[in-house]
Amino acid sequence: MNTNTKRLYDQGVSIWLDNITRKMIDDGTLKKYIEGLTVTGLTSNPTIFEGAIAKTNYYDDAIAKINKSGLSDEELFFSLAIEDIQRAADAFFPVFKKTNGLDGFVSIEVSPLLAYDAKSTIKAAKKIYGLVKRPNVFIKIPGTPEGLPAIEESIAAGIPINITLLFSAEQYEAAAMAYLRGIETRIKNELNPDVRSVASVFVSRWDKSVADKVPENLKNKLGIAVMNKIYHIYQTFLSSNRVRRIINFGASPQRLLWASTGTKDPNASDILYVKSLIAPFTVNTIPEKTLLAYADHGELNEPMVDDTVEADKIIEQYGELSIDYFKLAEQLQKEGAESFNTSWDNLIKSIASKRKQIET
Repeated sequence: MNTNTKRLYDQGVSIWLDNITRKMIDDGTLKKYIEGLTVTGLTSNPTIFEGAIAKTNYYDDAIAKINKSGLSDEELFFSLAIEDIQRAADAFFPVFKKTNGLDGFVSIEVSPLLAYDAKSTIKAAKKIYGLVKRPNVFIKIPGTPEGLPAIEESIAAGIPINITLLFSAEQYEAAAMAYLRGIETRIKNELNPDVRSVASVFVSRWDKSVADKVPENLKNKLGIAVMNKIYHIYQTFLSSNRVRRIINFGASPQRLLWASTGTKDPNASDILYVKSLIAPFTVNTIPEKTLLAYADHGELNEPMVDDTVEADKIIEQYGELSIDYFKLAEQLQKEGAESFNTSWDNLIKSIASKRKQIET
């Protein structure tokens, strides 16, 4: 057992891998991470699957095996992805069972093309969850304004949801409230309210977006400052009467998840966002390269405190450089959705190309 990752987990931070490939499941890498690096969950997204399927030949035999007329390229992708997700969920099921369903989750995302279509998102979430047939799987839905109704209704329908593409405190709070309303609907309808959820807030993209606009003394500080603002809202959420009420009915409250925690600046610490975001009852979903770096030379900063004074000062300093926190948050969410759309398009086109090669 790696000492560095074990110490992080002992602080109350669940360590999830931000990657999935069939190869890492087949060759035992995922098992090694679970047993040796205290990895207790896993997330995926269109970019990850693009890298795994479109940019390698590892899935070609599987594509040839399930390729048949009448099956769309998107349906073929989900056949591949769901099999990977099921196998990963099975690998994490002992963690899920040991933690009474708190941890051990694997995430799969609805098509990013649905980010601004609530009705289609709800339909897709129900379909994918029904196909996966595993209790420890999150369906990822973007926390865009259009996605919030889909999140609320999916939670109300009993589907575990990972709310993704959140950047600001305001976006996080809106997502948390959507989750809460979904749980309250279940209570009103006398259904089991214990539907699990995480809210994924993205860190490093803040700093990457302003890297060439700020002096050295302000580089790589915006992301953590914003996360401190979000952590304050999270603490307020957990201690609110509405949340304590649903806990009294048997719900386990939504957890906060730190996402995009790989350092983008080569001049900064490669474990910057892992060591700086230490708080109990949170998740850090870590890129594989960053996970291995932390295992090698991980360190722990002091746990986060519920105090936004310093964070607000830093955000004000960025404001003085004409970097508007609210506008940038909106821009980052939009760019994040567009980035996943691009990866999705490339992925589906690659599958179509591979199918043509097989058929000729």
